[in-house]
Amino acid sequence: MFSLHQSLSGARVKKKKKKKNKKGATSGTQVESKFPLCFVKLKMNLNPETELKRYFGARAVLGDQRPRQRQRQYHRTTWMTVPKEPWPRFSRPGISMSLVQSKEGLHYFTFEHSRDYQQVQFKFMDAVDSMNNNNILTLLLTNPYHIDSLLQLSDVCRIHEDPEMARELIERALYSFECSFHPLFSLTSGTCRLDFLRPENRAFYLALYKHMMFLENRGCPRTALEYCKLILSLDPESDPFCMLLLIDFLALRSREYHSIIRLYQDWEEHRNLSQLPNFAFSAALCHFHLSQEDETKQEEREKHRQSADRLLQHALIMFPGLLTPLLDLCTVQPDAAVAAHAFFGPKSQIGQSPALAELTSLYVGRTHLLWREGGVLLWLEECVKEVLLRVDAKDPLVEDGLNKRKQRYQSAPRAIHRHVLLSEIKEATSFLPLDVTTQPGMGFDPLPPLDSVTSYTRPERPQVGATDTSTLSLFFRSLLPSFNLQVSGGEGGREGGGAWCVEIPGEGFEGTPLMLRCDILQILFFFSFIKCYH
Repeated sequence: MFSLHQSLSGARVKKKKKKKNKKGATSGTQVESKFPLCFVKLKMNLNPETELKRYFGARAVLGDQRPRQRQRQYHRTTWMTVPKEPWPRFSRPGISMSLVQSKEGLHYFTFEHSRDYQQVQFKFMDAVDSMNNNNILTLLLTNPYHIDSLLQLSDVCRIHEDPEMARELIERALYSFECSFHPLFSLTSGTCRLDFLRPENRAFYLALYKHMMFLENRGCPRTALEYCKLILSLDPESDPFCMLLLIDFLALRSREYHSIIRLYQDWEEHRNLSQLPNFAFSAALCHFHLSQEDETKQEEREKHRQSADRLLQHALIMFPGLLTPLLDLCTVQPDAAVAAHAFFGPKSQIGQSPALAELTSLYVGRTHLLWREGGVLLWLEECVKEVLLRVDAKDPLVEDGLNKRKQRYQSAPRAIHRHVLLSEIKEATSFLPLDVTTQPGMGFDPLPPLDSVTSYTRPERPQVGATDTSTLSLFFRSLLPSFNLQVSGGEGGREGGGAWCVEIPGEGFEGTPLMLRCDILQILFFFSFIKCYH
């Protein structure tokens, strides 16, 4: 059982009267404490240029863009993206947002597709499933703001090392979504909800997630952190993209140490964040960094160091199987005493359930570089030695941690599998169960919920030809980890002539089957055409 999906209904925010700020106080922290976790500052933190200007200066970031601002004649102003001049003229593509209900201070919205947009959606699905590979490519030319086409083709561009086009397609999708927002829908309040069970809403989640990852890779972790909070605010109770597995990493990258400590303290009682490996270790790491800041008073630094030692030792006792993989990725060889001790030995990893191994591998693969920073590994070494002393002394926490590992983490929720798939961290994807890696999946709707709520259904298509598997569909499925292409042989279709299996290489282009290679060339040619068209 995972605490990641426990209800937040019992959480209450204590309201206290605050004294007026004294001069010289850190006003930013005091202002943020008045707002919930998911409060987002639009102008300051959702625009990556704001963060880049902070690092490099306005002149280096903007360059010659300022004069061009006057040339935008038909693009409306939006918060999440800045429309570009080459973008096609925007006309409402048939997406709208409606208010479903307001209850207990929360507002529940949903995106809706018009009849015309539904027809475009059917054409998109036909293009994915049919043998006519040009359909999905030409669909975007005739419908330049069709969301699923933008999401799907962005993946293709990213795989084939065209990050600029991939990012631009996602930004265009977000622009289309924002132009359809309900007047009462707010990105800042943290009180607006979107039901993830509806496919129309899931596309918005995915576009936000992909945009967030592009920002993080671009070197804008602070802006990415705001988008992470935004995604979490849309459904904090079920957290369908498991933002709680990522928010600590982005906060560490942004040096927002106090925010993670505050989240850990406020949500621990109701969400048991200490039972998630990422929070158990990252909370300790935040305290350690605060203990190293010169501008902090000596007394506060000592308190942070004590908290860091205590939390890291508890994390190591609770998740001993995380240490060896972490040291391996940090290219650190443990000393003889640690390597020979059974507590951190191979048994600690072999004894982990696949679900726990999935979580620990995700954290190690994502954050190992943060543990290689100056002084962190020495601190880790000190805590490891202290843990071994506690293990040899039969500390009750050791037995308690063993019992918790046996009782919990029996199986991971589907949301965690979805998060691992999207993360593309190879250390974690190798632990995904077969029922996840072998089922058909598409980039525009990764691992949809089993109880999905559909507002309209696609009409049945007649079977055409002897083959029911699209080449383009197989290509997109090949982007999933551990994909095997099962091809039926003989004239008898699925039941005749046996079957043969072709392994789709995970990397490289030369090993791709000829039929799929032709499709890839068509796709690359298409994007070259789009650039010329713009």
